[in-house]
Amino acid sequence: MKDLARKEQALRDAGYKYHFDRALYLNRTAKKAFSIEFIEDKPADELEQKIAEDAPGPGWHFFFTKEPSDAVQRELSRVLG
Repeated sequence: MKDLARKEQALRDAGYKYHFDRALYLNRTAKKAFSIEFIEDKPADELEQKIAEDAPGPGWHFFFTKEPSDAVQRELSRVLG
């Protein structure tokens, strides 16, 4: 439980907000989104490292346990802006 609290605090501290409709934590400035499953499955240290990394390129970067299809990534990018 402490690990989950640490993860949620790291996301909040970095400006991530929970998007209820998509079940994602996202940061529109950083153009990164983390699925709940990714957050739960990865250790806090790994999540903090991914939060701190610069996004590779101008588009959205998605962190999922199982990589979403290109169609899903395009739809999410469109919806998220």
